Amino acid sequence: MATLIIQSATLVSAGHPLHLSTVDVLVKGGKIEKIGKSIKNEDKKAQVIDGAGAFLSAGFFDLNVNFGEPGYETKEDIQTGTAAAAAGGFTGVAVHPNTNPPLHSRSEISLIVNSAKGNLVDVLPVGTVSKKREGNELAELYDMKITGAVAFSDGTHSIQQAGLMGRALLYGKGFGGLIMTFPEDDSIAGGNKMNEGEVSTYLGMKGIPNLAESVMISRDLFLAEYNDAPIHFSTISTEEGVDLIKKAKAKGIQVTCDVAAHNLVFTDEDVKSFDSNYKVSPPLRTKKDLKALLKGLKDGVIDAVVSQHTPQEIEFKDVEFQIAKNGIIASQTVLPLLVKAGFTPEQIVEKLAVGPRRVLGLPLPEIKEGLEANLVLFNPTKKWIFDDRTNQSKSANSPLYGQELTGQVLAVINNNKVHIN
Repeated sequence: MATLIIQSATLVSAGHPLHLSTVDVLVKGGKIEKIGKSIKNEDKKAQVIDGAGAFLSAGFFDLNVNFGEPGYETKEDIQTGTAAAAAGGFTGVAVHPNTNPPLHSRSEISLIVNSAKGNLVDVLPVGTVSKKREGNELAELYDMKITGAVAFSDGTHSIQQAGLMGRALLYGKGFGGLIMTFPEDDSIAGGNKMNEGEVSTYLGMKGIPNLAESVMISRDLFLAEYNDAPIHFSTISTEEGVDLIKKAKAKGIQVTCDVAAHNLVFTDEDVKSFDSNYKVSPPLRTKKDLKALLKGLKDGVIDAVVSQHTPQEIEFKDVEFQIAKNGIIASQTVLPLLVKAGFTPEQIVEKLAVGPRRVLGLPLPEIKEGLEANLVLFNPTKKWIFDDRTNQSKSANSPLYGQELTGQVLAVINNNKVHIN
């Protein structure tokens, strides 16, 4: 990349001597050459980015994305998925194994690792816990770990067998293999399509009660405690879930969790429109749950916010709500949703850059002279329109499509590459 100068940005990096100061940053050959109050531009060919009113931090990291490759490349492939991630401020993503075949052996993990080499966005694969994501038999966890898997999950399939989950936790503990799980008891959820409550009754739709989540969180916390193993809950959505995890953390159980950005802004009231773009898993819950999730984030119970980027072709969304597939394309809209939810720039950096890496045990990129530049520049007040011109994904399944949003990523830098929106 060419020489780049970011001017007059507010640095957000807790512990940094220039934290919350207005700085200029000179990036040359992919490395941070200089950080200071005012850097003189001596390179006439240098690309200058005006950071006035914007915030500069370590690049965001997304713990939950779906790219479709292998098998569902018509929804999204690694190139379009990482383009969407970069446009949303992410310099790293953990891609989940909801593919065909699933990422359940070293060959699929190798495919992802090799296909993503040299990309601006670091793509870290999450291998399956069970073979074929069927929930019956453990997959080749250790083989996948040494090939590049950063954690293990059955993705959108919740692990129903307690014995299998217990064995996975115990086995993963032996080599630092983190088990991530989507907490939902299928026998309680019953294959239903939205949150159980007043709105589902009003609409005449069978609902998924909060109990389906809290029963599974409770079970897995017992298993994690029994095996003295770490566990991560992906996309929690209920007040009860937050409370259970809060108590478990206070007790010393090794537990972390995340929440999808859309569960912090939308509720089951939005489903009244029957817009299938509001159909997600876990479902959009009540305002009471939403408030508990926001409080859980601010109190440190919830460690990270994720996009849960889930692209779908139009034929799977432009149908009746009942038969539509779950999911929202979300890599580019996490920042605007957090701005809408009332997060400060410091809270945004904590939940999008610091927390996610802490969950995986990854180092936080340092903003220091002489080190590789892994940066995001974002303006929480800048407005932009999410439409065919700005969307980087192959798919368009988002309830925010065509709307003016507040909060824009201006630039991301990583791996000696730069993306400017």
